[in-house]
Amino acid sequence: MKSPICDMLGIEFPLFAFSHCRDVVAAVSRAGGFGVLGATVHTPDTLEHELKWIDAHVDGKPYGIDVLIPENISTAGEKDVTWKSLEARVPQEHRKYTRDLLKKFDIELTTTDVADNQPQPFDAKTALQLLEVSFNHPIRLIANALGVPPRAMIEMGKKHGVPVAALVGAKEHALRQVAAGVDILVVQGTEAGGHCGEVSTLVLVPEVIKAIKPIRDVPVLAAGGIMTGRQMAACMAMGAAGAWTGSVWLATVESETSEIFREKMIAASSRDAIRSKGRTGKPARQLRSVWTDAWDRAPESPGALPMPLQSIISRDAFNSIDRAAAGGNARARDLVSYFVGQGVGLIDSVKSAGAVVQEFKEEFAEAVEHMNALVAE
Repeated sequence: MKSPICDMLGIEFPLFAFSHCRDVVAAVSRAGGFGVLGATVHTPDTLEHELKWIDAHVDGKPYGIDVLIPENISTAGEKDVTWKSLEARVPQEHRKYTRDLLKKFDIELTTTDVADNQPQPFDAKTALQLLEVSFNHPIRLIANALGVPPRAMIEMGKKHGVPVAALVGAKEHALRQVAAGVDILVVQGTEAGGHCGEVSTLVLVPEVIKAIKPIRDVPVLAAGGIMTGRQMAACMAMGAAGAWTGSVWLATVESETSEIFREKMIAASSRDAIRSKGRTGKPARQLRSVWTDAWDRAPESPGALPMPLQSIISRDAFNSIDRAAAGGNARARDLVSYFVGQGVGLIDSVKSAGAVVQEFKEEFAEAVEHMNALVAE
C-alpha cells in the first residue's frame, strides 16, 4: 500500500493493533500489520522480558510500544509517590464500599502486597524508564495517551530515530500535540475502549485533519470503534493514513482476556460499552457490569476517586472478581468487566489474530472495489 505511514514504519498494511498481549503484537506484525504493546502495566524488568520474546517471534517485522503518561493526574508535581503512600490516601468509605459490594456476590476482597518503593500507577518516571528499555530493541514507534508527551519522550524519539505518536480525543488536543512536535496523531473517537472523549470518530477525524493541515503535515491514524476492513477503508477515505485498533483483538485466541470476558463480549451489544470513572478515575469506556453501575448509578456510591487513587481500589477488586469467576462463582460473572469499545457489538466469535488481519485486508479491498465501481464509467 502507498500510505505514507507504511513508508515511515516499514509496514505492508496500515492496520495498528494495540494490545497488552505480546502474542497479539507479534501475530499482527507477522501478518503485515503493526503490533503495539501496551507497556504501562510493566516494570523495566518485565518489559525487557516481553520485548525479547517479541523480537524472537515477530520474524523481523516492525512493532511499537505504548505508554500512558497522564498530563492531568491528582499527584501531578509530587515527587517519589509510591503505591503504598497512595494506599494511605484512599478513604475508608471507599474501601468499605468496595468490600461490601464484592461481599454481596460472595467474593472475598484480597489485597496484593507491594514493595515499599513500588511507583504509583501511571508514573511518568517509570514510563520514561520503560522507553529506555524499549530503545534497546528494534521498536519502530512509541506512543503516549492522556495528554501531550513529556518533552523528554519526544526528545528520546528523535535521538533514536523513532516516531512519536500521541492519542487525541478533541481538535484542541491535536493542535497542542502538533505544536509539541509529535510525529503521528492517533485520533480516537468516543466509540473507543479505554480512556476516550465525547466526539465520534466520523466527526473527529476530518475535524482534526482540517485543523492541522495549515500547520504541519502529520499523519493521522483513525481510532474508535474500528472492527472491520470496511470501516478502515471509510476512515482512510476521510483522509486518515491508517487505522489504530484495540477492542477487536480482545476477542482473539491470543488475547490476555479471560474466557468469561470473551463470552460476555460475544453476548454484548454496542450499548453495553459505557464510559465510567469506576475503574481509573477518568472516563474510560468498558463493558457495563455491576461494578460500573455501583460506582456510576447507585445512590449510596461515594463516587469515584481521581486518578490514580481509583486504580488503587479497582486493581485488587478486579483481581478478586476474576479469580472468583474463574473458580466457579457464577455470581461473580456479573462483575467481570474490561476496557472495550462500542465495536463490541460487532464481535460474534473468537478468532486468531492472524485471521483478523486477513479479514481486514479482504474487507478493505472489497470496500475499495465497491467505491471504484460507483465512480467507474
